[in-house]
Amino acid sequence: MIDISSNDMSLKSLRVREFYLGRQPILDRNQALFGYELLFRNAPVGPANISSDLSATASVIAHAAQLGMEKVIGDALGFVNVDADVIMSDIFSFLPREKVVLEVVETMKVSPPVLNRMAELVGHGFSFALDDVTLDTGHVQSLLPLVEYIKMDMRDMPLSTLMKLAPRFKQDNKKLVAEKVETREEFKNCLDLGFDYFQGYYFAKPVIMSGKKLSPSQLAVMELMTLVTSEADNLEIERAIKKDVSLALNLLRLVNTPAVGARQRIDSLSQAVTILGRRQLQRWLQIMLYAEPAKRGHSMTPLLMLATTRGRLLELLANKLRPSQRYVADVAFTVGIMSLMDTLFGIPMSEILAQIPVNDEVADALMFRGGFFGDLLKLAECIERIEELEDHIVPTLRDLAMSTDELVELEMAAFEWSDNVVRYAL
Repeated sequence: MIDISSNDMSLKSLRVREFYLGRQPILDRNQALFGYELLFRNAPVGPANISSDLSATASVIAHAAQLGMEKVIGDALGFVNVDADVIMSDIFSFLPREKVVLEVVETMKVSPPVLNRMAELVGHGFSFALDDVTLDTGHVQSLLPLVEYIKMDMRDMPLSTLMKLAPRFKQDNKKLVAEKVETREEFKNCLDLGFDYFQGYYFAKPVIMSGKKLSPSQLAVMELMTLVTSEADNLEIERAIKKDVSLALNLLRLVNTPAVGARQRIDSLSQAVTILGRRQLQRWLQIMLYAEPAKRGHSMTPLLMLATTRGRLLELLANKLRPSQRYVADVAFTVGIMSLMDTLFGIPMSEILAQIPVNDEVADALMFRGGFFGDLLKLAECIERIEELEDHIVPTLRDLAMSTDELVELEMAAFEWSDNVVRYAL
């Protein structure tokens, strides 16, 4: 049994040097953000590899607690994997019980002491999720009274089995979570079966529609971006923004977010243009493209969250790797945020690049994941899909000459920044 609060195992000795942290969104039936599953994977670097699930979980929890859980999950819930050893440990003093769901796998061996401990934790206000449920067994039945969420993996589950199990667990008032939802069709099937929550990247896959046109507000933002990146003077930019009242108001709201870090409140458009400068203004316009659909009642929050996290992570990585070249960080941000525009617009990336002028390096990164910026984008995508792509992380980190510890720190900062932006953008 681990007592993480004891002196011989201080937080300092649990610095996360040996694994990466992944964060996968869990959405509700309206495709709004509900929670994140926090996933961690051993990094095969250095001699001090974490040997057991318990110490890995302990390290993740300690590190997240040290940096502030809210930086990792914002206003959402955090789903954290635990095993029988962790359940029997004293690690829970680190966790905000109202913000965390403890996830146990269906195959976990349960003994009376483990069941008693789970009941005790439920009594203290913790919630449990039962993961990888494929059958309604006696084992599942013994855990059922203690769990609030049932998770089922869409990749391993025939539709016929789902149709039997979903109503059975709904009858017991369990909240159903569909995992590995990769297509819109799977999302629709699970919706029809009464699933409450959905985990997977179906929302980030482009659905290409021929002849799709951008909305008037998106077109206005695009025209403005062209002005900002051209030689147009500030007055011309200001006049263009004023033509669209909602655009002007939204831009003013966005540029006053804590994430901008302006020392004074920005009250006018001319101030926004002057104080922020062209590059910063371009960044907020790019973010607005993702925020616009959400304002019209289409829930694009997860896409906005993913795009801003990617943009910020790429910017921070570029800053760290090429600190003397400020423009490189700006380009990296643009690559990150543009990498989901094919999904946002339902238009192939090649068409988007024909409409938005970008340099060859950016085009190479977005089309082929090539060059320095392509490496950064690949790294961000590997972290998002850590379960399938963890083997690609180490080679990419090696190419970039970066440590896992640095990566986790930058991820945390990107999560927090994105959370701040999304809160103000909608």
